[in-house]
Amino acid sequence: MKVLIADDHQLFREGLHFVLQGLEGGRWGILEACDFPEAIETAQRDPDIRLALTDLGMPGMSWEDGLRGLKAALAPDVPVIILSASEDQHQVRQAVALGAAGFIPKSSSSRVMLSALQLVMAGGVYLPAAMLEAPTHGPVVNDGPSLLTPRQRDVLTLLGQGKSNKEIARVLKLAEGTVKLHVTAILKALNVNNRTRAVVAASQLGLAG
Repeated sequence: MKVLIADDHQLFREGLHFVLQGLEGGRWGILEACDFPEAIETAQRDPDIRLALTDLGMPGMSWEDGLRGLKAALAPDVPVIILSASEDQHQVRQAVALGAAGFIPKSSSSRVMLSALQLVMAGGVYLPAAMLEAPTHGPVVNDGPSLLTPRQRDVLTLLGQGKSNKEIARVLKLAEGTVKLHVTAILKALNVNNRTRAVVAASQLGLAG
């Protein structure tokens, strides 16, 4: 499997090589690009890319057009994760709206970055907790639903049935660690701090199955 790393800083691209060694056994063929046009051209040329990591502040075109072009060049099921020095919430949500499967600040530790990549590869959406904070307590009524993937809704439905992570893993045929990552993402998306409140929030938002 191949991963595309698009960033205009060579040192950062090289650092990602080490992080990717811990992702699914580290058996990745790594392709690199230093701007959006090169990233799009590489994606069009190689159909074996299964993950794309891209900065937003790269030359060649606006980040919005660059992200759209990259998404269009890749297979529909290939996740694109943003790695950016910016932590502007509006930009984060706009990137997700344009199809990004995650937004990882460059200030993140390698451990956090690896966990985020594992979540996205399992079908989830990763956003740092700080970027999901709402001005009031309780569920994020407008944004919560849009941040839950179909798989996370499946997990949420089983949470509502009182099932443990182990039971959910068995029903959905997932690793228990993957279920834990989904539960963490659900709590963040709904802006709650435990499973019970997640179920209540899901019911209020019409997400409970």
